[in-house]
Amino acid sequence: MLQKSLNPDTIEAGCDEAGRGSLAGPVCAAAVIMPADYSNALLNDSKKMTSHNRNIVRQEIEKFAVDFAVIFIDSHKIDEINILKASILGMHKALDELRIRPQHILIDGNRFYPYKDIPFTCIVRGDGKFVSIAAASVLAKTYRDERMLQLHNKCNKYGWDKNKGYPTEKHRKAIMEHGITPYHRRSFQLMNSQTVLSFKNNT
Repeated sequence: MLQKSLNPDTIEAGCDEAGRGSLAGPVCAAAVIMPADYSNALLNDSKKMTSHNRNIVRQEIEKFAVDFAVIFIDSHKIDEINILKASILGMHKALDELRIRPQHILIDGNRFYPYKDIPFTCIVRGDGKFVSIAAASVLAKTYRDERMLQLHNKCNKYGWDKNKGYPTEKHRKAIMEHGITPYHRRSFQLMNSQTVLSFKNNT
């Protein structure tokens, strides 16, 4: 059972990101303020939900949320400032987009930079503990998955419709065979030694 808030009677915004470990594409961050009495039996850490249920819950979140915002930080910015800073930048920008100013921020994970003068709490695996963070998790995941499908239509050799840019063996082999795209994160280890050896042995 997800907790509805950390501080009752406080306007809390939950923040989470998706795509941090991907080799390609943006990182996506979301900030969500949910009604104090909101509950949904399907809502959970987005990684533990089926794609079908995530999309159902996303529609509910967008319908019932007091406020929400979703932001993309592209691969070029990730390479420029690193993925941790890019993830936190995305959360800050999502908070910037909220029409309602939260009184407290709940962050999934253990790292965050202060946002204005608003107090915050970092919660490890918070997307499986609090409604607002779980909601942010669902929005970040579903919006990013959609973006990766769009990018797959532009660069269809890397299997982004299935792997969403994450480092699967197929993705790494496609990089070996076709090179990198403008959407790949050049600061990441795009190929590992096993993939290189396997590619050489089969060519």
